[in-house]
Amino acid sequence: MAERGSAGLLTVVLEPGPAVAMTLPAEVREKLAELELELSEGDITQKGYEKKRGKLLSPYIPQIQGVDPSLQLEHRIQTSSQAAPVGSKQNKSRAPNARDERFRSDLHTEAVQAALAKYKERKMPMPSKRRSVLVQSSVEACTPPDTSSASEDEGSLRRQGRIASSTPYQAHPNVEHWFNRVIQGSSTSSSASSTSSHPGGRPHAANSAANTVLADLMAHTHLDNHSAPPDVTGLSERSMHAERPQVASVRGHPRGFNHASVMETGDGVPVNSRVSSKIQQLLNTLKRPKRPPLREFFVDDFEELLDVQQPDPNQPKPEGTQMSPLEGDPLGVVTNWPPALLASLQRWGTMYPKSPCLTALDNAGKAVYTLTYGKLWTRSQKLAYTLLNKLSSRNEPLLRPGDRVALVFPNNDPVMFMVAFYGCLLAELVPVPIEVPLTRKDAGSQQIGFLLGSCGVTLALTTDACQKGLPKAQTGEVATFKGWPRLLWFVTDGKHVVKPPKDWHPPIRDASNEIAYIEYKTSKEGSTMGITISHAAMLSHCHALTQACGYTEGETITNVLDFKRDAGLWHAVLASVMNRMHVISIPYSLMKVNPLSWIQKVHTYKARVAVVKSRDMHWSLLAQRDQRDISLISLRMLIVADGANPWSISSCDAFLNVFQSRGLRPEVICPCASSPESMTVAIRRPPEMGIPPPGKAVLSMSGLSHGVIRVDTEEKLSVLTVQDVGQAMPGARVCVVRVEGTPYLCQTDEVGEICVSSGTIGVAYYGLPGMTKNIFETIPVTSSGSPISDRPFTRTSLMGFIGPDNLVFVVGKMDGLMVVSGRRHNADDVVATALAVEPMKFVYRGRIAVFSVSVLHDERIVVVAEQRPDASEEDSFQWMSRVLQAIDSIHQVGVYCLALVPANTLPKAPLGGIHISETKQRFLEGALHPCNVLMCPHTCVTNLPKPRQKQPGTEVGPASMIVGNLVAGKRIAQACGRDVAQLEDNDQFLYMQDVLQWRAQATPDHPLFLLLNAKGTVASAASCLQLHKRAERVAVVLMEKGRLNTGDHVALVYPPGIDLIASFYGCLYAGCVPVTVRPPHPQNLATTLPTVKMIVEVSKSVCILTTQAIMKLLKSKEAAAAVDVKTWPLVLDTDDLPRKRPLQIYKPPTPEMLAYLDFSVSTTGILAGVKMSHAATSALCRSIKLQCELYPSRQIAICLDPYCGLGFALWCLCSVYSGHQSILVPPLELETNVSLWLSAVSQYKVRVTFCSYSIMEMCTKGLGAQTEALRLRNVNLSCVRTCMVVAEERPRITLTQSFSKIFKDLGLSPRAVSTTFGCRVNVAICLQPNRLGKLAEQGTAGPDPTTVYVDMRALRHDRVRLVERGSPHSLPLMESGKILPGVKVIIANTETKGPLGDSHLGEVWVSSPHNATGYYTVYGEEALHADHFNTKLSFGDTQTVWARTGYLGFLRRTELTDASGERHDALYVVGSLDETLELRGMRYHPIDIETSVIRSHKSIAECAVFTWTNLLVVVVELEGPEQEALDLVALVTNVVLEEHYLIVGVVVVVDPGVIPINSRGEKQRMHLRDGFLADQLDPIYVAYNM
Repeated sequence: MAERGSAGLLTVVLEPGPAVAMTLPAEVREKLAELELELSEGDITQKGYEKKRGKLLSPYIPQIQGVDPSLQLEHRIQTSSQAAPVGSKQNKSRAPNARDERFRSDLHTEAVQAALAKYKERKMPMPSKRRSVLVQSSVEACTPPDTSSASEDEGSLRRQGRIASSTPYQAHPNVEHWFNRVIQGSSTSSSASSTSSHPGGRPHAANSAANTVLADLMAHTHLDNHSAPPDVTGLSERSMHAERPQVASVRGHPRGFNHASVMETGDGVPVNSRVSSKIQQLLNTLKRPKRPPLREFFVDDFEELLDVQQPDPNQPKPEGTQMSPLEGDPLGVVTNWPPALLASLQRWGTMYPKSPCLTALDNAGKAVYTLTYGKLWTRSQKLAYTLLNKLSSRNEPLLRPGDRVALVFPNNDPVMFMVAFYGCLLAELVPVPIEVPLTRKDAGSQQIGFLLGSCGVTLALTTDACQKGLPKAQTGEVATFKGWPRLLWFVTDGKHVVKPPKDWHPPIRDASNEIAYIEYKTSKEGSTMGITISHAAMLSHCHALTQACGYTEGETITNVLDFKRDAGLWHAVLASVMNRMHVISIPYSLMKVNPLSWIQKVHTYKARVAVVKSRDMHWSLLAQRDQRDISLISLRMLIVADGANPWSISSCDAFLNVFQSRGLRPEVICPCASSPESMTVAIRRPPEMGIPPPGKAVLSMSGLSHGVIRVDTEEKLSVLTVQDVGQAMPGARVCVVRVEGTPYLCQTDEVGEICVSSGTIGVAYYGLPGMTKNIFETIPVTSSGSPISDRPFTRTSLMGFIGPDNLVFVVGKMDGLMVVSGRRHNADDVVATALAVEPMKFVYRGRIAVFSVSVLHDERIVVVAEQRPDASEEDSFQWMSRVLQAIDSIHQVGVYCLALVPANTLPKAPLGGIHISETKQRFLEGALHPCNVLMCPHTCVTNLPKPRQKQPGTEVGPASMIVGNLVAGKRIAQACGRDVAQLEDNDQFLYMQDVLQWRAQATPDHPLFLLLNAKGTVASAASCLQLHKRAERVAVVLMEKGRLNTGDHVALVYPPGIDLIASFYGCLYAGCVPVTVRPPHPQNLATTLPTVKMIVEVSKSVCILTTQAIMKLLKSKEAAAAVDVKTWPLVLDTDDLPRKRPLQIYKPPTPEMLAYLDFSVSTTGILAGVKMSHAATSALCRSIKLQCELYPSRQIAICLDPYCGLGFALWCLCSVYSGHQSILVPPLELETNVSLWLSAVSQYKVRVTFCSYSIMEMCTKGLGAQTEALRLRNVNLSCVRTCMVVAEERPRITLTQSFSKIFKDLGLSPRAVSTTFGCRVNVAICLQPNRLGKLAEQGTAGPDPTTVYVDMRALRHDRVRLVERGSPHSLPLMESGKILPGVKVIIANTETKGPLGDSHLGEVWVSSPHNATGYYTVYGEEALHADHFNTKLSFGDTQTVWARTGYLGFLRRTELTDASGERHDALYVVGSLDETLELRGMRYHPIDIETSVIRSHKSIAECAVFTWTNLLVVVVELEGPEQEALDLVALVTNVVLEEHYLIVGVVVVVDPGVIPINSRGEKQRMHLRDGFLADQLDPIYVAYNM
């Protein structure tokens, strides 16, 4: 602060000169390109590269001599006469948002600014966010005019063309260029130094001419190897770059135009969308990840080895000799030294009863009460007597000597605390001081409860006022806090304690090794431990402090620290009583109101000693305006309790600069180092002791990260300046040992953990013997392995080294240690760097938390900051990107995640700091609720496995391949269902229409169909004869009204029902080809009607048969808005049919003729119609009949859509063919009555039922809690033998298992649920009918579906490797059903089309009489699919004609046998080939990634993934408050990295129901992808991972 001087306010007025128009000459650009190449190939180091590059560019960088360009111009140009005086005004603007004192360092700020200036102008796409998520206020007000939501970056075509602006100054005054500081010649000179600790706190306009030109030069020189679109920001009138000429005239826009949305995708297709252009920007600007040099290692077939970080051979190593332990001065022998602390209390209390002991202040700084030694002695005795004698339960005394008692006292009541503490000691009870719990959910409160429980605390002492303020239960008693034991609360105020009788005297024993008190500490992970301090240690610690600090009787000491623990307790409660000192206790609440209060009290009371933290010094600096009359001349010692924090030095220096003129002597500042385990480790002695002068060390950060001490010379930016914390304590031995592994002594230039051996340290962690052994009983050894002493040492958790003059230096704490890729970083250092980036403007009260999380076997750094309430989106994004650059540049480490949260929302520690472990916990649980997030996995995660390269030409040829049935030593993967030829059947019928006529004659009244409505009653029914007659009438309408010819195509647009079935057979009777089409949804015509129209057009239907209601709908006004209603073909309704019979029923000349067309939209959004011949139709029915044993006496229930695939076959064909009765349950009816299907199954005692996954999910979600109610309604599912799920996807194990589990209560057998598999080329490949009970022995029952566990990593390489259930990376797969009779299946290689062995994943090929004969048309992609229906193997059996299913799967021969005694071959379908994602040379199935993502947070309702230009995009539906949206970003990124070794490129958070799902319940990822690229998803948040 003292460096502010005049330069801090320098306002230079510049005449705007002409625009500096320049481009780099070609030869310089060539040299730069060569440099880039050298860097990318590793021929030159980063530092060397920057040096050479700087040299090349230096002639082109204008610089105004001697003035920091960031100060050259304020945009509102002030003249020097307006320059504000250095007075109070600016300090006021500073105070509310003071930067966190601990980390202030002007030097560092400067280093950060210089580091930022070195960065190339690189921009990142800003995340887009729905307005309602902004917790912040009025963003619109703060966003600059033109830069919409993306930022300006070198590759973006959206930057405003500033070509015409004559002066560079007018370009966006309020958008700060990233290139904020030009590299300074003298970046350390203090005159033009730290712009960002400049008290005005206003953003400096950085668009000075020098900057803009430099920025543009940077952008251009970087273009050549990025192939980004050219930069159109330039200041020159030059023509476009020629790097990518096709972009120069993007869709004919003129050059200076602001291309807000036209962007090209990777393959040159223009895309109009905010999102896609951002992703494009992301691709252009992704930084090359810093990969370590890859060493060659053997890649095992299955194991993707994670890259292990190899140590850099050039990294600095310690070179010094082995250190020798440092001995403190011997503890002096004092003649009248008391034998115990209580003895001195008794002595002062009786000999000097009037002597002041403690003065307490109120929030106005007035002295409220002074406790004298006499009062302390008598009140402590009263309390001790009361505790031992007046508290009882069941006539037993409640407390016995040695019991632990909690002390719950607020920070503004030191008097009551001191009385309670000494009262407990006198009663031989063990006090456990803790914080006052304010709410039931305090950060870390549960852990405190755990500590109290483990210490066996049953009683808590508190004050009356405090007890009244605690949360209460309904009974009026203090509520039990989460995780706390049941406590009795005792108020220690006067009226509750009793005067002891004359003959009662507390026992005062000599100091022993019994426990005196327990001090708590919170570990890095957030667990709370109690450190036990013995009476002897307490006494000798007071002795050592007295000797080190030169305390004398009757001195006055001001204490600002928490008196319940740590230095506050040691100096102001224990050592003070030892020496009859007078303590002035300054409460934290007073410091908040008046940061100067402690200095005023030093002045008023002429205090000789003050105990403070660097924070208190910093706060007083901010407030020292009109305190002219303060004098600090009385201070002989200013103890800085957190002097071990490397950043305390800047507070000390700044404080000295200001207060030296008020009598403060430089040598009285005494930093000290301590830890809860070892108490005080070292302290700088007061000046009168004749000590060596204090030391300072300027250390290289890069050296420290490798654990070595290097005094830095070359790199001015990344240094750490530390001050010594004085000499070791009297009577102590200090050494430094290696952090990990065996505690070897460090070398003299090596950083390690400081260890102490003395009689003044803690004894143990209460109740934790294992941890105690590790920490309190360390035996350091020499390099040869021999112990250095027989006395154990205690680890202090301070990292440091012993410097010259035996001074102790501390560079960080073990708690803040983050080991990233083998290098150590200190959380505090990272916080300091983040704060040095424009701290005032942005971070709220300097509140930043830094910690590491473990992702993919390495630590990853997370930075969380509170942003100011008025920060705009643009500000926050800019700040985030600059922090990333600064940390990267100064610490050479990447930040994995940077999150901003609204002001005041991070969990607070007792004295207002941030509770780090709780923050980390919330981050990992997804409960942090950030308002901005930036993840950078691409730059940080450098240990991903090598991408897999497919080796060309290694395919094994046919000769070596086939030996009998073995492929390369394995069985060829092929299997078939039973042979149809040997099975009897009524196969005289080849045509469905013949079967129906025969049934109408043979069993005219046999009921075939029952259709149920939502109430569960029969809406309509049809017997064989009724169906036949109705079909005849439809045929008449087609021939007479429609005048259709044989072979014409007819679209049947009906709701699910008997009309649909009758019209289907009517078409067959008339010789037409039916096409079933799902009717449009009346409430959603805009999306459903175009599909109807498309199918009608693509299928070339000449007529539409439908109901009157739908006919009206098709021609309605609403329909006209969606499609052109004039182009519908002839529409006939079948509501009122003429009672006529056709003259004759059509007989096809051959069974190969077309029977019907089956249209369906695949999950990838392709509309495909397949042709089913009459032969294939009857073969399909026969196969299903044999597999499911369907006879006329059977009943089956079908809850499926009747429009395509197996659903259509079961609904319209099978009943007619086999004669069984079908109970039809339209899935739509379940929306009004979820239990309809299961009730029907129970009511009709159905044995076999079919449903889809979406129906199963509706029942599981909708009826899960209602099984009891269903049982009361007599729903019983014990009749069900088989419930088959009809699907064209991998079986959904979790869903089928949940369904079985939930409905087990209603009698559903766990073996009943099974799956089926069909696809476009063959609608029924597998069906799994289970038979329970006796039938299983006799019939053709298949074995139960088997589940196997495969290794997911091997699967990515198309290999199948079975593993045990529960092993890491295991994926459960369920067999897709038993292969149907007449069906043959083989697994083939997708590329070579050769047969594969058992252990390979390949495409499922099928050969069967009921294969479809071909696509009628694949809308849009005809050529691609020609070989789907008739393809042959490239070797082996090259005769059989196969159809390709487009699904990947594998076969396993199981141990089970089927009815014929053959071993059972199980087919496992893994997923659709079209859906798979090719990433890093491996094949991923979206469902696996989605399963991981859904598991990562409770609020993720659904998820879908797809790729876009090599980026993995994850879309998650958020089922919860919108503030949780950003929590998901990090969790999603983590889980995909951990489980799939993939980096997520974009995370999109949307509302529930946005991911489109088709009628079969399958996700339509391609539709989603199109919606994302067209920006139609209305996302809550889109995060681009850098």
